[in-house]
Amino acid sequence: QVQLVESGGGLVQAGGSLRLSCAASGGTFSRYVMGWFRQAPGKEREFVAAISWSGTSTYYADSVKGRFTISRDNAKDTVYLQMNSLKPEDTAVYCCAADRSWGVVTTSTPRDYWGQGTQVTVSS
Repeated sequence: QVQLVESGGGLVQAGGSLRLSCAASGGTFSRYVMGWFRQAPGKEREFVAAISWSGTSTYYADSVKGRFTISRDNAKDTVYLQMNSLKPEDTAVYCCAADRSWGVVTTSTPRDYWGQGTQVTVSS
């Protein structure tokens, strides 16, 4: 049973940066594709970014491409989301998720494990 715990959220002004972390425990981290998702109040959850098992491939939503960077450290069982040039519309609860399938993480809803989420608020 893999547990995912996010950290790094907070309040930041527009144009600022935050780095989110998602620490995994209880399983073999490198077996999973990792993704970041977000949900703003009154909106559906949306995909943000994904990274492959070894970290060689990444994929981003158009809304964050060029501003956000996903990375992972399999030695530390952690995935990161570096968020730059933040906008008020980036305000949401950000969750990390794990699935063994690349296709599922990038086009659907991860089936295996989810974190509780961390709040990111961007003020204008």
